Amino acid sequence: MGRVEATRHVEDALWRVGFVHVAGVDEVGRGCLAGPVVAAAVILRRDSPIARLADSKLVPPRERERLSALIRARALAWAVAEVGPADIDRMAIHHASIEAMRRAALRLAPLPDVVLVDAFRIPGLPFAQRGVVHGDRLCASIAAASIVAKAHRDDLMRALDAADDRYGYARHKGYATPQHLAAIARFGYSPEHRRSFRPASLFGKIGAGNRLADPV
Repeated sequence: MGRVEATRHVEDALWRVGFVHVAGVDEVGRGCLAGPVVAAAVILRRDSPIARLADSKLVPPRERERLSALIRARALAWAVAEVGPADIDRMAIHHASIEAMRRAALRLAPLPDVVLVDAFRIPGLPFAQRGVVHGDRLCASIAAASIVAKAHRDDLMRALDAADDRYGYARHKGYATPQHLAAIARFGYSPEHRRSFRPASLFGKIGAGNRLADPV
């Protein structure tokens, strides 16, 4: 899928009707075998648009790092939150992802008047919400949150790789690549792996010659 720059159409409509602090929220790491799920929340400034925001999966790594730094420098507020492997196993990944987004939104200062979420609602937030289908591709504040979350999580996975280089976290960021699955087969699970995820079920696919997609 080609890259499409996200717009501020949704934010502009909310600003016009009186909402002041409009936050975008998104998460990364749902489909990984290792590492936390990470969410970010971002309140963009109305008077300071940031160009070239897009879904983090469509932004090259070097530009993603640049944009993340720019967002954190120019946003009115931003916050990140993590839910680790043990809690993912306890809660299941869907609930862990929602919890990470809830925590990120509640860490914003100032708190938002309304939260924009990619497609669904987050229970337990004391402010208005709006789900935006394909929001990480279309909505600037959600795209900004996805970029900040992805850059933060990539930093975490590089740190895990520096502490234990057996699994190749710096390259695949915890996703189910052939290299990662081979390392699990050789070394077993590490404390950073999600026990509720079953990579053994994927070995047959690799053996049949179907390469799993590498992360970006």
